[in-house]
Amino acid sequence: MAAILLTAGCSGAASEPGPGAAAPSVPVATPTGAPELAVEVLAEGFEHPWDVVQAPDGTLLVDERGGGFTAVLPDGAVREVAADLGDLFAEGETGLMGLALDPAFADDRRLYSCQGATSGEVQVIAWTVADDWSGLTRTDDPLVGGLPLNERSGRHGGCRLEFAPDGALLIGTGDTATGSAPQDPGSLGGKVLRADPVTGEVTVWTSGHRNVQGLAVRPGSGQVFSVEHGPDRDDEVNLLADGANYGWDPDGGGSYDESVPMTDPSIPGAVPAVWSSGQPTLATSGATFVTGEQWRGYDGLLLVALLKDQGVLALRLDDAGAVVEQFQVPELDDAYGRIRTVQQGDDGALYALTDNGDGDRLLRITPRG
Repeated sequence: MAAILLTAGCSGAASEPGPGAAAPSVPVATPTGAPELAVEVLAEGFEHPWDVVQAPDGTLLVDERGGGFTAVLPDGAVREVAADLGDLFAEGETGLMGLALDPAFADDRRLYSCQGATSGEVQVIAWTVADDWSGLTRTDDPLVGGLPLNERSGRHGGCRLEFAPDGALLIGTGDTATGSAPQDPGSLGGKVLRADPVTGEVTVWTSGHRNVQGLAVRPGSGQVFSVEHGPDRDDEVNLLADGANYGWDPDGGGSYDESVPMTDPSIPGAVPAVWSSGQPTLATSGATFVTGEQWRGYDGLLLVALLKDQGVLALRLDDAGAVVEQFQVPELDDAYGRIRTVQQGDDGALYALTDNGDGDRLLRITPRG
């Protein structure tokens, strides 16, 4: 797995268009004062990688939906990380999914994963990471259980993890293609949950979601944004608020009616999205805020990975969270295929995972000059 430096905008992994792919509805552009970006392949050969986190020592940990963890060490060495995944349910859109490192990871070596389980649920597992990154040991198994799972197809399994500014572990769940779930207060599907990372106690924070694929905390503001897939229209970015309902209600008398609006205005208090793709969808996924003076014109933007539109969407938000500018990052547009996750590391660089199914890559993105 050699690390190689690629020139901006050069061709990478073969394109893999999603169903109904169409011309981009968001312009490809570079913001005023923004640097050119360098894209480096740190590791490749993954199969459907889902998430990446960076530890304080600089090590990157990647998981794959079908099972497996890989560490990329600061010296560039790539190694498999042993872990007990014997009860993993991996089917369709569900498998080994979101990752989060404990805010005190440097002291407690604690890692969280969200994954399908053969017991018929989605679970959040807490692990302890070996000092040398050779293996993971389950410590809370599960920390959170009872998240719904579509055992027939694995459809709409969620499941993104992120720490809130107050220390709660946020869990974005999918509706499992069950029409009643998003509006049912007794269901944990189609929700964003708040969990105590020590006890696993869970409360429903927001409802009315379809399939949460991204969570991002805006630095310095306390604002949390979710990213979710629409059906054949209206992928959404939402600004989350305690108790808010984001309006997805596909319950068609016991069926799953995907013809309804992503935000149904007939639902009292339904909160409209701060950004919507319209038609066609872009298949939005993982998201992160990028910060740092070295990023110049990119500083402060919300970046969203795109699967069907194969790149990264950039959104500039005002203080209230409204979108004032949007574009697709040119160096990543149609250059590496589908992007599952984009994440800013502790070192200030951006890390992205492709999701083309075979020979997928971990990318490191930095500003030139």
